[in-house]
Amino acid sequence: MLSLLPLRLPSPAATTLPSAALLLLLPGVTRVRTLRTPPRANMSAAAASTTDAAASSAGVEAGKEAEDVVVQYVVLRRDLVEAWPLGSVVAQGCHAAVAALWVHRDHPDTAAYCAPENLDRMHKVTLEVKGETQLKNLAEKLEAAGVRHKLWIEQPENTPTCIATAPCPKSQL
Repeated sequence: MLSLLPLRLPSPAATTLPSAALLLLLPGVTRVRTLRTPPRANMSAAAASTTDAAASSAGVEAGKEAEDVVVQYVVLRRDLVEAWPLGSVVAQGCHAAVAALWVHRDHPDTAAYCAPENLDRMHKVTLEVKGETQLKNLAEKLEAAGVRHKLWIEQPENTPTCIATAPCPKSQL
């Protein structure tokens, strides 16, 4: 089973960050760990050195693009992962992400995120909170900070399950 790493709280200097940074600075919001695929073992040394050379020459450009990459954050409730089937929890995140895109479809950042040339390069960051109270508190704080988002409330149970932000350049988060 994967272990989840708690988010490290920033230094007092973090209070100078833009309001959208609030999402990652809130106590109780943690990043969900993802698995990385190891490099292919059968790659030849020559191909590896060619790949490394190309990567290093493109490194400066990639660094500039990485700063401006458009990202969508999805925050799920941890207590639901333990009580609901995994597929149902994943569906909640999908509902919230699609709803956030639709509600903010006319915003330039959403248009850039969904542009045909970016469909294969969408970036999402999945976070978690402990339960419903923390999710509602996060929604209130995002609203107060002016962060575009969608709180997904599952019907007919009327249960808040997930928050998804509208796409936004990572440099602004």
